[in-house]
Amino acid sequence: MLSTCLSPLSRVVLPALILGVVLAPKLEAQTKYGELAARVTGMLEDEHFYRQAFDNKMSERVLTTYLEMLDYSRIYFTSEDIESFNEKYLTTIDDEVRKDGIPAATEIYSIYEERVRDRVNFAKSLAKPDTFTYDSDRSIMITRKDAEWATAGEAHDQLWRNLIEGDLIREKLIAEALADKEAEEAEKAKAEGKEPEEKADDKDKKDIYTKVSDRYDRILKRVNENTTEDVATLFIKSIARAYDPHSEYFSQQQYDNFRIGMNKSLKGIGAMLQKDEEQGGATIEGLVVGGPAFKGGELEVKDRVIGVAQGDDGEYVDVVDMQLSDIVDLIRGEIGTTVRLKVMPMGKGEMIKLISIERDQIDLKDSLATADLIITKDPNGEEQKIGWITLPSFYADMDGGNTSTTDDVRRLLIRLAIEGIDGLVVDLRDNGGGSLEEAINMTGLFIKRGPVVQAVDWRGNQTEKASRNNEATYDGPLVVLTNRASASASEIFAAALQDYGRAVIVGDQSTFGKGTVQQLRPVLSNRLLLPFNREANQQGALKLTIQTFYRINGDSTQRDGVVPDIVLPSMLDIADIGEASLPNALIVDPIPPAKYTEFFAKPLPLNVLNDASAARIANGRNFDYILETIAKEKERIDANTISINMQTREEEAEQNEVEREKRKEERIAYFNEVKADEEGLFTVYKLTQDNVLEEGLTLRDDLSLEELSGMSRGDADDEDENSEDLEYPHKFDPYQRETIHILQDLIAIGETGSPVNISEAKPAQREKLVPIEARSTQAN
Repeated sequence: MLSTCLSPLSRVVLPALILGVVLAPKLEAQTKYGELAARVTGMLEDEHFYRQAFDNKMSERVLTTYLEMLDYSRIYFTSEDIESFNEKYLTTIDDEVRKDGIPAATEIYSIYEERVRDRVNFAKSLAKPDTFTYDSDRSIMITRKDAEWATAGEAHDQLWRNLIEGDLIREKLIAEALADKEAEEAEKAKAEGKEPEEKADDKDKKDIYTKVSDRYDRILKRVNENTTEDVATLFIKSIARAYDPHSEYFSQQQYDNFRIGMNKSLKGIGAMLQKDEEQGGATIEGLVVGGPAFKGGELEVKDRVIGVAQGDDGEYVDVVDMQLSDIVDLIRGEIGTTVRLKVMPMGKGEMIKLISIERDQIDLKDSLATADLIITKDPNGEEQKIGWITLPSFYADMDGGNTSTTDDVRRLLIRLAIEGIDGLVVDLRDNGGGSLEEAINMTGLFIKRGPVVQAVDWRGNQTEKASRNNEATYDGPLVVLTNRASASASEIFAAALQDYGRAVIVGDQSTFGKGTVQQLRPVLSNRLLLPFNREANQQGALKLTIQTFYRINGDSTQRDGVVPDIVLPSMLDIADIGEASLPNALIVDPIPPAKYTEFFAKPLPLNVLNDASAARIANGRNFDYILETIAKEKERIDANTISINMQTREEEAEQNEVEREKRKEERIAYFNEVKADEEGLFTVYKLTQDNVLEEGLTLRDDLSLEELSGMSRGDADDEDENSEDLEYPHKFDPYQRETIHILQDLIAIGETGSPVNISEAKPAQREKLVPIEARSTQAN
């Protein structure tokens, strides 16, 4: 079984995606899912780190979690509903589950279905001309997750009047903006002597009332698509999350998808699908480069799949009204088998194409480790080489295959070392975690043999997990770039390198703060289990928390995360993101530190680096817009309201547009200035898992987006005519640019005792940073 430090961001569930309806389920179904809930609950009681009995306390948590999953914005249920649910289920869910029953799941959902249907009908009755005057002084809340539930009747109706009026105003503003843009394009075409281009959807344009009504029709459609199993699965997820936010139940279908995400491979045709909510079926959003569909050349991005057939002569199954997950299941299959698709090409009327594709193994390259070799100049004008490794996740093969983050990064490191890099950045921004073992093994690429992380189980047993490498694969100057969304396995890696004094950690005010370890365990039925039918007895899987992990210095990253050595301004610092903001997050205490020796004989010059970075941010322009946006967004979050007065909104929109255009012009001018000043300063080569062993180097800009991501997404629509001018110089965003400066300072301090471009910083002693063991050797 694979221990995981998975992305905590995966917990976010949009209410629209989980809307559903169940009519009164059959007794057999109720019993079946009640037994499943009882088995999951038993596993949580016996195997979860918390070792908490499933009692009244947990019953209350389950109810709270379930209601949040159903009605996150608190717009469907009324306060009377909530009062009734609390009275009936607050302390009884545990008793019913022990009797193999989950009546709360279906009974609450039945009321939920009634409320959704009623509110959708009410919304559609309001989405008509002349319903609103748009001149009130009322406002609506931007987020209602902490709002009071409205009382039934007039208060609930008024809430929905405000919501629909807000929807219509938003659609009006969008329509006006589109009309202005089309008028500009028509005027431009006229000036150039061209006929205005007629877009494919011009004839099918809908008015704002139809658009809003259709949106709520789609909500109701999703309600009607859900099954008893969907409802039961959602409720059992609520049971798991009552123990902590990272314990989760997966249905068998969800478990299969989870394994694909970890393995970075699947068996199928190599197409990315998205549900077409308006017309039904699924739209092709991308094709995996080199996959069967891409090679075949018949299936195209934006084609709409309306039917799927198996083999050379199987009957087509109509998928227009199917859920996306079910359509995907029909298309996936074993290597060498055939699937036939019935598709409608975009913009070609009622034309139908029948496409036959042979399934194969698909490698998902877009989330594998890659590297940039950045060739620039040092302060003396000499060539300087910087390596930049980007790691989206700590992936591993859950089925015993060869997929390994550590192996992939090692290949990149060796190639970068061959190219003679002077320093390295490991970019963990938005890396939500993954395999614990891979995080430990990858840390070993940068340190000598020694502890990487400590863990404590429910008994209080303390263990260490260590790097087994005698020597570091790379021992040069190192910076690790993180942000608030760097979590779990990312935090283990960053914390270990920080504790060893091995790397400078740069990023947001802190990382996510997930300091727990999960393990996936199969949920088996009560039927007789034989070795040859274990898979048939499996009813999904339970990811449950089994340990808390600690830094080697004895502190925990749980809730507090890894605080960087150098903090950069970030929008994520004001967002409601992080372990501490999640319900039922575990609270842990420090433990004794492990025995370890810092990597360098002298500590890294963090104060000097910090002073230099702060001076650049204060005196430069790279973070000006970010700081300005942070201030405005914080003001918006604190206010948490938006007007539903049309004149006010139009004035705000007009002012925002003026500011956007002004900012765009300023950025273009500044970027052009930087590009001119830095012409020829940077040359960037791209290393991927495909080309890392090739003799030559490939310029990053010579690779297409398809080659970089491994995904073909068709032609870009509505590309901004200023897109190239608005591209960051050398494609380095402010965080990348400042991190490169920090690394250059680190290299310079090691060589000269002073950072590159800051007179305020006090120079350190002129002594190059070398590992302790290397120093001892030199002394001898």
